[in-house]
Amino acid sequence: RLDSMKELHKANRQQYEKHQQSREDSTKAIERLEGSSGGIGEQYKFLQEMRGYVQDLLECFSEKVPLINELESAMHQLYKQRASRLVQRRQDDIKDESSEFSSHSNKALMAPNLESFGRDRVIYQEQVKRRTAEREARRARRRQAREQTGKMADHLEGLSSDDEETSTDITNFNMERDRILKESSKVFEDVLESFYSIDCIKSQFEAWRSKYFASYKDAYIGLCLPKLFNPLIRLQLLIWTPLEGKCRDFETMLWFESLLFYGCEEQEQVKDDADISLLPTIVERVVLPKLTVISENIWDPFSTTQTSRMVAIVQKLVDGYPSVVNAENKNTQMLLKALLLRMRRTLDDDVFMPLYPKNILENKNSGPYLFFQRQFWSSVKLLGNFLQWYGILSNKTLQELSIDGLLNRYILMAFQNSEYGEDSIKKAQSVIACFPKQWFANLKGDKTISQLENFCRYLVHLADTIYRNSIGCSDVEKRNAREHIKQIIKLLASIRALDHAVTVANDHNVKELKILIEGK
Repeated sequence: RLDSMKELHKANRQQYEKHQQSREDSTKAIERLEGSSGGIGEQYKFLQEMRGYVQDLLECFSEKVPLINELESAMHQLYKQRASRLVQRRQDDIKDESSEFSSHSNKALMAPNLESFGRDRVIYQEQVKRRTAEREARRARRRQAREQTGKMADHLEGLSSDDEETSTDITNFNMERDRILKESSKVFEDVLESFYSIDCIKSQFEAWRSKYFASYKDAYIGLCLPKLFNPLIRLQLLIWTPLEGKCRDFETMLWFESLLFYGCEEQEQVKDDADISLLPTIVERVVLPKLTVISENIWDPFSTTQTSRMVAIVQKLVDGYPSVVNAENKNTQMLLKALLLRMRRTLDDDVFMPLYPKNILENKNSGPYLFFQRQFWSSVKLLGNFLQWYGILSNKTLQELSIDGLLNRYILMAFQNSEYGEDSIKKAQSVIACFPKQWFANLKGDKTISQLENFCRYLVHLADTIYRNSIGCSDVEKRNAREHIKQIIKLLASIRALDHAVTVANDHNVKELKILIEGK
């Protein structure tokens, strides 16, 4: 009986312990569920607050974005008008000089048709007289500036940019720009900082990302942020014009520094995290479209300084943001298209090469000669500016623009109208110096690129003419002619036109062919 009681007691004790364990487990489960329920409540409350914040933010933007668009458009229009004014002035100057020397020219831009009473002619002549006085005054000031800096000896007329503005134009430009900037500072003056400060907006979404990343990711916030920040960044970029020397690097601006490390608080990178692409996407959707407008309406391909700065900013984007600035990207394609259209427009509208009989050009101080030289060197400058785009634009496109569109269409015509001698050789050297050396580095065989064939034939003809002109001259002049022919052989070799170099060497009995070619 005692053993039976012990067994019963043992069974009851085990049952008791089991119930105790179940009770403890239930208590823990209740506590865990209560805690979980509390977290869901907090998350629900937070998301409701974020929902209200985003709705208010979008409502604010629906009112302010049209204002930002208007200000941006006004600023673009202001810069476009200034650029157009300078281009139009240059075109007018060329027309005026061409008309002035039209009696010497086979092809010139003539004055417009004028009515028989001469009233329009008087007005036209007064305008020409005024433009001529202003043009010569600007040239005199540039000449004086070069003398003061010691650059006069190396300067060639046509290589400097005539971008001087009148004090009235400068004042009007600055007044309008200041007005636009003043208006831009008022856009958000009636709005709380939390709805226009990039830092404040960023902090709101960073809190969401940090606390509830799963719902943050499910809501595709990473894809929405570039569009959300877009108008605020465009407002900060209102006067960002990389064609100007004082223009600030956009990567040093507050918006860039604020967003630079967004989403980088985690120790490990999250897979498929859209926030990694935040800044590249902003560059794609804000910076590239702005550069497209600048390229199309503000950039002057004749300006070496502007072209160098434009090339620098595009190259910076190509190197720094390869994921978005590439040939497959739509906005990149739009930028490159705008650049090409602007260069083609320059070729069609701004390049002019006057043609005069060679006897007219013998007087080195005459107006036609100086005008001809200025137009030649401005074309060579444009050639160099076009070829600054090597490595960004395709070789096919660059060769079409620079060789077919400029060298063969205009510059070669000027060569054929020039005297054959040392001056032509120096000009040819300047043209060849513009070409990227990489064009010729990997050429096989003895021929250069096909588009340069006409230029090569001109150089061969130049060598033949120099030789013929030296026949019957003194020994000194013959030696000079021979040195000039050797220079031409070196020029041909430098662009890999070895077939033409050999022809010139054989025709003129030049024995040092190998030395000249290897010394290219």
